[in-house]
Amino acid sequence: MLVVGLTGGIATGKSTVSTLFKSRQIPVIDADVLAREVVQPGTKGLTQIVASFGSEVLFPDGTLDRKKLGAIIFNNEVQRKKLNSIIHPAVSRAILWNVFLCWLRGEKLCVVDVPLLIEGGLWKWMGKVVVVYCSADIQLQRLMMRDNSSREDASARLNSQLSIAQKVEYADIVLDNSGTVQDLEQQVRLCLVKLERIAGWSWRLSWLFPPFALVSMLWTLGWRSVKRSQRQSRGPFKGI
Repeated sequence: MLVVGLTGGIATGKSTVSTLFKSRQIPVIDADVLAREVVQPGTKGLTQIVASFGSEVLFPDGTLDRKKLGAIIFNNEVQRKKLNSIIHPAVSRAILWNVFLCWLRGEKLCVVDVPLLIEGGLWKWMGKVVVVYCSADIQLQRLMMRDNSSREDASARLNSQLSIAQKVEYADIVLDNSGTVQDLEQQVRLCLVKLERIAGWSWRLSWLFPPFALVSMLWTLGWRSVKRSQRQSRGPFKGI
């Protein structure tokens, strides 16, 4: 089974692409959804959060008060890292479990939708990486319009994240969402054709013969490691 990592920058249209994949019956594992699931009442994640930040981060019904937790970690790198050390491993395990379920069902490919795919290092575990791109100017305008924010606030938010140009450096496939929705739909269609061709016949072999899946995964990790070394040897990112 081909595992495809999907990411992009804020307001570049990643969610639209994810929806388009789903509309074509491609299984999509959404990291944002999983991040909410792993902190539901009764989960180990929520128990760890309460142990680290106190019961004041809970609503009376026992659910997580995200706004209160956000206020605690805002501009506090130590607290933010503490929270990430709880959430990220839990989400990674949930992603792995959902990928396994897709493989168990005999899926040809699955898409793992992760906003911080590059920053969190999960890109190394993906068979292919798809990045949804648009120019920096368009990204800024879309963010301002979407959130009804000022240019200064939107720029500050974009500057706090890895730039879309840097993310493109990690991409096997780039979907340029600088145009119309129709243009994007056509790119997604062609992207799926390419991904299904890459998956080829080996997905069936890995399903029937699990050791082949293990060998394929190890080969992917090795290839990603080489690619990362080549990127580092080139020095700073040059963008697109």
